[in-house]
Amino acid sequence: MLSGIRVISFTHFLQGPSASQILADLGADVIKVEPPSGAFERSWTGPGRMINGVSPFFTLANRNVRSLAVDLKNPESLEPLLELVRSSDVLVESFRPGALDRLGLGYETLREINPKLVYCSLSGYGSDGPYVDRPGQDVLIQAMSGLAAATGRADHDPTPVGACVVDQHAAVIGAMGILAALHGRERTGEGTRVESNLLNAALDLQIEPLNYALNGWDDLRSESGVSSSYYKAPYGVFPTADGHLCISLTSLETLSTLFDDEWFAAIGEDNSFDRRDDINERVAGYLTERTSAEWFDIFDEHRIWSAPVQNYQQVIDDPQVNHNNSFDSFDDEAAGEIRVLKHPVMYGGERPGIRTAPPALGGHTGEILEELGYSAEAIGKLTSSKAFL
Repeated sequence: MLSGIRVISFTHFLQGPSASQILADLGADVIKVEPPSGAFERSWTGPGRMINGVSPFFTLANRNVRSLAVDLKNPESLEPLLELVRSSDVLVESFRPGALDRLGLGYETLREINPKLVYCSLSGYGSDGPYVDRPGQDVLIQAMSGLAAATGRADHDPTPVGACVVDQHAAVIGAMGILAALHGRERTGEGTRVESNLLNAALDLQIEPLNYALNGWDDLRSESGVSSSYYKAPYGVFPTADGHLCISLTSLETLSTLFDDEWFAAIGEDNSFDRRDDINERVAGYLTERTSAEWFDIFDEHRIWSAPVQNYQQVIDDPQVNHNNSFDSFDDEAAGEIRVLKHPVMYGGERPGIRTAPPALGGHTGEILEELGYSAEAIGKLTSSKAFL
């Protein structure tokens, strides 16, 4: 869908590479600009584990892209990069605010040489403001945005979500902004600057509870540990005889019938929020009497919203996950087969796949410079000066 669109990606970590990969999955020619030492994610992984020297963190967000290795501080690198900008539609960057300006690659400079350029900046807090120099990282943003404080039991410590949901949501929002700007350019003929940041993404993830808070609702976690501060009971994860089961938004009349217990009906729906901890405690007492599978079948029969609480291996084996064709794989020379998540959206009944595996560092430098019109001799001079690798 984005065939013919060229994207320059000055990105690292997760937010930026993931946003760029979304565009690459859709057919854009994404050129990943890396330092001669390689992007950060090539040598880092959360658990500290590599796959025969290959970082799974790198492989999760760098497929379908080309690698251009360049020393941005070498003055000989600037003119070829400006040539690349002239032939590009989008630039995505996740450097600290102001960093690319100091390198001669800021928005105001580049819009002069390519007025059609869509320039997307991805950051922790935005391009300016009181927090502009703070480190922007997923769990830090979870903490300051209220997300961690909203999760867990009332008497427990605030609990971050068990994945980098803010980074990934910010990546999706950034890609959405780029697509909107490209669509707008079709009508106006002009590019624009797009900005997405982790803080905005974290707030957007909490659109419902924050809207309650903005309008005077108290943010009080429940003692029973329902997963939000604003829903009636039963709502959340409950222990069973052999594991856990999740229940969501079931009427008290239904619970009275299910458990043959008039206590639920006597409370009344109007009181179900104020009595939510009592209700959850009573539901929990019943659920420990049977296994998760037994309760799930019973709840399914009574049309009660419920779901098994699965670990990652169970998710990988889940029939619906596999029916949705959620995983893909590619062969790496050093690591062998590497499995990854697919692009999440279907187009015409299909999910975009892997055209090319994550690239070797600088694997396309010569190819890209040649496309810009540089001769073999000129490319040799640029590489011997170590402006490019």
